Amino acid sequence: MSRALSTPAFGQADLTNCEREQIHLAGSIQPHGALLVLREPELVVVQASANIEAFLGLTASPLGQRLGAIDGDLLERVRPHLDEPLTALPQVFRCGVGRAPDSFDGLVHRAAGGGLIIELERAGPPVDLSRHLEDTLHSIVNASSMASLCDETARIFRDLTGYDRVMVYRFDDSGHGEVFSEQRRADLESFLGNRYPASDIPQIARRLYERNRIRVLADVEYAPVPLRPRLSPITGEDLDMSLCILRSISPIHVQYLKNMGVGATLVVSLCVHGKLWGLVSCHHYQPRFVHFETRAVCELLAEAVATRIAALESFAQAQAELSVRRLEQRMVEAITREGDWRNALFDGSRAVLEPVGATGAALLFEDQILTAGEVPGTPQLREIGAWLDSQPRAAVIATASLGDDAPEFDALGAVACGLLAAAVSSTPGEYLVWFRPERVHTVTWGGNPFKPVLVGDDPSMLSPRRSFAQWHQVVEGTADPWTPADLAAARLISESVTDVVLQFRSVRMLIAQDRLEQVRQQVSQSDQPVVVADLTGRILLLNEAFERMLRYSHPHLQSLLDLPSLFADPADIRRRVRDLLDQRRAWRGEARLEAGDDMGRAVLVRADPVLAAQNRVLGFVLLFTDLTERKAAETARRRFQERIIDSRQQYAGQLDSRDALLFRNLLSTVVANAQLAALEITDGVDPARLPHMLEGVRASVTRAAEVLQHLIWHATSWRPKKR
Repeated sequence: MSRALSTPAFGQADLTNCEREQIHLAGSIQPHGALLVLREPELVVVQASANIEAFLGLTASPLGQRLGAIDGDLLERVRPHLDEPLTALPQVFRCGVGRAPDSFDGLVHRAAGGGLIIELERAGPPVDLSRHLEDTLHSIVNASSMASLCDETARIFRDLTGYDRVMVYRFDDSGHGEVFSEQRRADLESFLGNRYPASDIPQIARRLYERNRIRVLADVEYAPVPLRPRLSPITGEDLDMSLCILRSISPIHVQYLKNMGVGATLVVSLCVHGKLWGLVSCHHYQPRFVHFETRAVCELLAEAVATRIAALESFAQAQAELSVRRLEQRMVEAITREGDWRNALFDGSRAVLEPVGATGAALLFEDQILTAGEVPGTPQLREIGAWLDSQPRAAVIATASLGDDAPEFDALGAVACGLLAAAVSSTPGEYLVWFRPERVHTVTWGGNPFKPVLVGDDPSMLSPRRSFAQWHQVVEGTADPWTPADLAAARLISESVTDVVLQFRSVRMLIAQDRLEQVRQQVSQSDQPVVVADLTGRILLLNEAFERMLRYSHPHLQSLLDLPSLFADPADIRRRVRDLLDQRRAWRGEARLEAGDDMGRAVLVRADPVLAAQNRVLGFVLLFTDLTERKAAETARRRFQERIIDSRQQYAGQLDSRDALLFRNLLSTVVANAQLAALEITDGVDPARLPHMLEGVRASVTRAAEVLQHLIWHATSWRPKKR
C-alpha cells in the first residue's frame, strides 16, 4: 500500500481512512487569528497565514522581513521567551501592532522540525483570579466521589465558558466514550448516559488531545485561511501544527458537528497519569469564541480535576486492598488454629466475593474444589481449570464473555458469563476463579454505532452519520466488565493466597516426610524466596527463587547460622537467627542483602517456628520479599514531596510581590490537591507503578503552575504602564 493511501493528507481523508488523517499538518488556520512562522536566530518571517495583513492592519506582507520590521512591540514581547524550550507548552504575551497598544494576545512555541510559531488573536478582557478561582479549586479538591466530581466539573465549566452544553466525557477500556455528567440549556435534549463509539475520535486525534490540552472551534461555518507558502521553507514539508490553537479542524469532524447542529466547540483534555482519561466537551449552537484567559483557567481547572480523578481511583483501590489484607490475616490465623487456610477463604461469608464484585468463586487446589456463591457444577469447574491451563500465563485472566472466548462454556452464561482467574501456585490446575452472570442490558448510543456513515447519491461520497437520535442496543452474552480496580484486587488476593499456599506447603513438608519430595518440588518452583530448616537449623530446602534473589550461588549455606554472612549487618542477623533457634521467637523485619553489588538489596524477612502438638517445634520457615520496588516507591514519594515544595517558589520569582502572593495562594490549593492525590495513590497502588503515577501528578502540578503563572502575568499585563 502506498504512503498516500495509508496516511491521507489533511482534508484528503474519507471515512474509510480518516483514522490516519494527518490532522496536525492542516496547512491552514481558523480566521479569528493569524499565524507567523520565523526562522531562528534571524527571526525572519518565512511563512504566514494569508490573512496576516488584514488581521494586523499591515500595509505589506511581512514575508521575508525580520520580526522587528512589524510596527509595534511584537519583537519586544517575544524576545524574553526565546531562551525557553517552547516545545510542550506555548508561552503567552500581550502585544500591540501599529498604534493599537495591547490589542493582541500572542502564543509562541517551536514546531517539531524547526520554526518559531507565533499565533495572534484579538485581546480579551482581564479575568478575576482572586477568590472565585480559589473557591472553585477547593470545590474540586473536596469532591468525594467520581460522580460528584464530574457533576461539579460540568457545572464549573458551563458557568465559566457560557457554552450551551458542557459534558464530561470519559473513555472505557475499549475507547468508547460515555457522557458521564452534563450541564445544558433547559430546552436542549439531554445526552447524559449516551455512549459514542471509539471510531468517533481517531487515535491520532486522541494523541493530540494528550499533547495539546485545549481545542477551540469558533464557528463550524468558517472558511480555512491557508498558510503562505503551504510548505515550511525550513523543513520543506507541511508545518507541524500539533500545538497550534488556531489549527484548522478536520473537515470530517466539522461535518460531524454540523450533522449534530453544533455551531462551536471548546474541548479540554482530562489526562490522568499521562493518558487521556476523558474530555470536558463544550458545545454551543451559535458561533462562539473564548479568549486566552478563559482557556487558561479551563486548562488549570482540568489539571486539578485530573489530579482528583487519580486520587479517587487510587482510594477505591486502597479500599479493596484493605479487604484483601483482612482476608489474608484470617487465612494466616486459620493455619495456626486449624492447620488449614481454605475454610477461612470459603467460610460462608462474602469476603472472597466482595473485593472483586463477583457473585461466585471457586478454589481449584490439589484436586479439590471449594466454592462460594453461584458457580458452575464440579465437572464444568474442572474443565474451566483445564482451559485456564491452556491460556498464556498472566497475573490474572479476565473476560466478560466466556462463551465468546471459549464456546464450549456458552451454556454456563447464567452463572459464569464473566470470569476472572488467578493462579495460586506454579502447579497446573490450581486457580482461584471468580464468576459473574450474564447481564442482558440496554446500551444507549448517540446514534446507531453500526451506521457511522451516510451514503448519498454519489456512493463515493461518504458523510459522518446525520442522525444522533438515541439508539438503543440490547446487549446479550456479556457480564459486567471487570474494572481495573477488580483486576488489582484479584491480583492482591492471588498474591496473598499464593503466599499462604507456600507457607502451608512448607509446614506440611515438615510434618509429612513421606511427601517430602513432592512438596519440595512445589516449594522450589515458587516465585517466593523461601528457606526451610529443621529443628536444629539445618537447611532442608533453599529454593531457586532465593538463589535468584542472591544473584550468585552460595554452596556453603548448610545452616540458618550461615545466613548472616549474606547480609550487610551480619551481627544483627546472627542475633535474630539465634533468637529464632533458641527462643523460638518469630522474626519480622527488614534487612539488606549484599547481593553482589555495591548497593545491596533490601528484603522483608518473615521467619516462623513450625509447631506441632504440645508446642513441639518441627522446624523453621523463612520467607523473603524483595523490597526493591517498595524502596523505589519510597524514594519516589520523598522526591515527589521535595519537588512539590520546590514548585511553590519556582514560578513566583518573575512576578511582582502582589502577583506573587496571589500566585502562591492559588498554587497552594493546587499543591494541596496534588499532595492529597499522592497520599491516596501511595495507599493503594502496586509499588512498581507508583513512581510513574507520582510523576504524572507532579507533571500535572508543574503544568498547572506554568499555566497559572502565564495567566496571572497575562491578566496583570493590561495594567496601565507607569510613566
